[in-house]
Amino acid sequence: MDRLHLMTVYVAVVEAESFAGGARKLHMSPPAVTRAVAALEERLGVKLLNRTTRYVRMTEAGQKYYEDAKLIIALADEADNAALGINAEPRGQLTVTASVLFGRLYVMPGIVEYLRRYPAVEVNALFVDRVVNMLEEGVDVAIRIAELPDSSYRALRVGSVRQVLCASPDYLATHGVPHTPDDLLKHQIILARGLNPNNEMRFLRDGLPRTLKLQPILSVSDNDSAASAAMAGLGITRLLSYQIAEPLQTGKLKIVLSEFESPPVPVHILHREGRHSSAKVRSFVDMTAERLRTELSLN
Repeated sequence: MDRLHLMTVYVAVVEAESFAGGARKLHMSPPAVTRAVAALEERLGVKLLNRTTRYVRMTEAGQKYYEDAKLIIALADEADNAALGINAEPRGQLTVTASVLFGRLYVMPGIVEYLRRYPAVEVNALFVDRVVNMLEEGVDVAIRIAELPDSSYRALRVGSVRQVLCASPDYLATHGVPHTPDDLLKHQIILARGLNPNNEMRFLRDGLPRTLKLQPILSVSDNDSAASAAMAGLGITRLLSYQIAEPLQTGKLKIVLSEFESPPVPVHILHREGRHSSAKVRSFVDMTAERLRTELSLN
């Protein structure tokens, strides 16, 4: 069989996590897909996939081969498009991920604009409040709000968001405004566990980092609930600036201890492809980077 065809079948099976899913994606029969992967493994002399009745998983060799095969297929597609004179026209399916609120507020408007400009692309938007494994879930582009560990992915920094302490005007009128981090020990604290996985908060004082252990009156698993409790006057919470942009603008929440804030959290666009990235990935990353860099909340 043609080597590029075998690579294409293998990549489809990996991304669908099943032979049947890969077959549907390629409009092939499941037996034909199974034969193609078996022929590829026989040709290479290595096992690429571990199979069970429920799913397939890559071996270590299979993961490396998947990454290389994706690049080779992208290069082949780029060569075909260049020969046809349409290499600048994005097309195909693009999967994008971001956290739920950030995706809704900042990424979705860009997706709408992108699809209007490039109607030959089909976008799958995966907005979830967890770290998505881009390789396992077939994600092309991720927007991450975090310091990133070293990886083989390409990361483009587009801005940052502040970690802010806030409370309602009613709460501050009743309990007083804290003037130093130590004052928080006398206040009612609401912890959003996504940003504060333990009872510690970090601050900068005289340019030096300081950690304060707090006893919360309420701990919640999601940011919206923490913001709602703070707006109801229950206490002081810490969230990312974009998560409370609206209540800050309307005066429902006020920032406190801004002079002691921890360093801003960077926002990155992450993608799996290198300089030979496909037109759909390249164009989406470029548009999204330009859009996010102009957002007033990213500072």
